[in-house]
This record gives sequence, structure tokens and C-alpha cells, in this order.
Amino acid sequence: MCHIPVFCWIAATVLDRMLGEAETGEIPKTLTQMFTHFLIFQIKHRNQKYHKKCDHDPQKRILETKENILALGKLAFQQLEKGNLIFYEEDLKECGINIREGSVCSGVCTQIFREELLHLGKVFSFVHLNVQEFLAALYVYISFFNKDGKEQLATDLSDLFNQSTMSDLLKSAVDKALQSENGHLDLFLRFLLGLSLESNQTLLSGLLTVAERSSHHKEDTVQYIKEKIRENPSTEKSINLFHCLNELNNHSLVQEVQEYVNRRNHHPGKDRLSPDLWSALVFVMLNSDEKLDNFDLHEYHPSEESLLFILLILEDGCVPKKHCILLILPEITLCANLASALSCSSLIELDLSYNKLGDSGVQLLSNGLKNPNFLHFMIYLSGCNLTGKSCAAISSSLSSNYSHLSTLNLSNNKLLQDSGVKLLSTGLKSSHCKLEILMLCNCSITDEGYTDLASALKSNPSSHLRELNLDYNKSGESGVKLLSELQEDPHSNLKKLL
Repeated sequence: MCHIPVFCWIAATVLDRMLGEAETGEIPKTLTQMFTHFLIFQIKHRNQKYHKKCDHDPQKRILETKENILALGKLAFQQLEKGNLIFYEEDLKECGINIREGSVCSGVCTQIFREELLHLGKVFSFVHLNVQEFLAALYVYISFFNKDGKEQLATDLSDLFNQSTMSDLLKSAVDKALQSENGHLDLFLRFLLGLSLESNQTLLSGLLTVAERSSHHKEDTVQYIKEKIRENPSTEKSINLFHCLNELNNHSLVQEVQEYVNRRNHHPGKDRLSPDLWSALVFVMLNSDEKLDNFDLHEYHPSEESLLFILLILEDGCVPKKHCILLILPEITLCANLASALSCSSLIELDLSYNKLGDSGVQLLSNGLKNPNFLHFMIYLSGCNLTGKSCAAISSSLSSNYSHLSTLNLSNNKLLQDSGVKLLSTGLKSSHCKLEILMLCNCSITDEGYTDLASALKSNPSSHLRELNLDYNKSGESGVKLLSELQEDPHSNLKKLL
């Protein structure tokens, strides 16, 4: 959210008023609290600006303000369901919004002039989608308590108003948000849940009547959301459900996973994290201010589903990362997902040793290794059932313009052999190759492979390779001699030969 300029403006507006004008109350800790305060300040500003010299009855003014907010909320709700971010004069009139009233609510609704192909007319939008989502949630919340028997529009969201209790309304909203393929109801749901809390209703006491204040048992809703997390929907939806729990001031799953991590740090065990705790672990990482230097997934015995959650962390550019040691199961789909995550990650170290990735898995990963964001990258593929074919993809990564691979461990892949080394040598000849450490222990390499390596390094005067480990291979005297001569060459960077 902090990457959205409009949200930063909203947050700055709220905090400036609360810290600089003797406003009482706690600093907002949730999105709903922040937007509720923002709405209150906009209402106060509007009243001061447009009713300053009027003799309006205070109660009448409150009712007028509420009617205007509800009209904007109705517009927000209807257009949100349609997926519209801009709307026209007829849309406003349909919701009972006076054009002049709409224009004076500049803090909430802004006029935009835009030339259409067939005519020139006024086009309207909210200052940001988040404002539209908040007002839509406020409209649904207030309208739920003011059912007047009027026929609702036959839309997918219209049955929200048909629920008998607030708990049922919130559960229905959770279901609809989960059913949304593009997540367009995620923030709407968070706002609706937040508005159900008594603390936020107190802030809106000037707009809400006593009858419009809900006293439902939030624990019922909390348990329902936890059940949905345990059902393990998509990664993004699980994360949003944790944000929903946060709006309800419930942090039990997060606290549980934090206790689990602390317990493992002191008493390592073999117990596995449940799907809901995996979701909680990812949520904690994504929202933590602490830098993630090392994270060893081996300790947590992850399942395939759990690893998909972790990939979300790698894709999140807001979380600083240095080292990450991953265990990937032998699933090609996971390799493809990992390659995608690597393409936008600031990762430095990745250990995939002793997983049955095979040649096809490495071919998928190689695209991610061309990430221009990498400054120095270390990858460990020891014992991954690789043959010589996989070296073609690795060689391509080494010779890429964006290659920053500094350490490569291909040890204990006995099927790599001389054919693989020959392909790998092509990448070592490239002036783009930044490889400094290469480990090829126990790869069934003979004199032929040694000769190819020596030839590649000798032909590349800009080679960065300083350490080469060839232990437990089938070397002959000639191959070892060539590499030893290269090591002794003062113009060569190769300093350590094993």
C-alpha cells in the first residue's frame, strides 16, 4: 500500500490531523481505521467549507451528509461489481447524486474531463480504487440495517442484503471474495469486516444510528475465515484472508506460527507445519520489517503446496532478502514457478541439492538465472540427477549478458560426464561469464573433460574462475597437467585446484 501515492496522501492527511491538531484516539493500525478517519476528516472539511455561512440545522446537516455518502457508496458498490473505475453523469443520477454535490466532495469524488470518440462530456471517478472499495463496503454495511423491501438489483452481490444476520453477511462476503478470479473484492471484504467492529462504528457515530451498530460475535467470523485458510485456496487469497483477520484484530494464527518458529529454534524437531500455519508463516515474512538473511526450508519439511507459498516471498520485491536455502520437490511445475520467482527476486544463494530435478527441471530454472537483478548468485545442484544435457541450459545462462552466476555446484551428478563438461565449457569461454567457483566432484569426468575445461579457461583471458573442484573423477595425467599449468600461469585467475 505504501507504494500507492494516493494511499500515502491519505495516510499523511490522517496522521497530520491526528498528530498536529490535538485529535484524540489511537493511531490507525488497520486499513479500515485509516480510511474511516480519512472519511471523517473529509466530512468535517466539507461541512466547514460549504456550510460555514449557512443556518442549517445540525441534525439536518448530518442527514444530508449521510445521504450524500450513501449515494456515493451506492455508486461505488454498483461500479465495483461491474469492474468500472470511471463512470458517467447518468451513473451518478441513477444513484441520486446531484452533479454539483458530487463536485464539491473533491476529497472523495473527482471530476475528470475526457474527450470521447463521439462526444465531449464529464467523466467521474474516485480518487483511487481503494476509496471506491471503502465506500462500497460502507454502503453495504449501512444498507444491511435499512432494508425497506425495495427490490434489489439482480446481481451477483445483491444477495449480500438478503442475509439474516451480520455474521451471515460477512461469511457470504468472504465466499464471494474467494470466488473472484481477479481478486477485485479483496479490499472490499477487508473494509466490510473492519466496519463490523465496534471500535470503527464508534468513529462513525455521527453517521450511524444506534440500530446501525452491529454487536455480532466476531469470533464466529474469525473461525469461518480460519476454516477457509485451512482449505488452502490460492496463495494470494490466503494472504488476503490473513489481512482480513488483522482487520478483525485477530492475530492468533500469526502468534501460533511465531511460537512454532521460536520453539524450533530452541528444540528442532520433525513435526510439520499445517497448511494454515504455512500461510501464517508467509504472511509474517511478507509483513515483517526485518531482513530475511537465511531461511532453511529443510527444517520445516515443506509440502508442494507449502513451497508455492514460499515462492510468493521470492516474488515480493518489498522484502529484503540475502540468502535462501530451498528444498524443492521433484515436480516440474514447481521448477517453472521457481524460475518465474527468480526472475524478479534479489536472492543471492539457492540450494536445491539432492532433489530429483533432472535435466528438464534445470532447463526451466535456467531462464530465472538470467535475472539482471542478481549481483552475485550462488546455486547448488549437487545430486540432482543431471546428465550432460542439462549443461546446455546452464551454459546458456553463463554466457548471457545478464549472467551474474558466481558459484555453481554440480557435484555428485555421475551422469554429467565429459559430454556435459564440453557443453559447460562453451559458457566458460564467454566474456559474459562471471563464474568464480565451479564444483564438479564425482561427475565421472575423464581426461577429455579436463582438457575441455583447460582449453575454455585458457581461451578466455577475462575468466573470473578462481576455484575449481574436480575431486573423485577419473582424471589422467595429461588433463591434470593442463589445469595445473593454468593454475601456475600468472595471468590466470585460477588459484585453487582440487
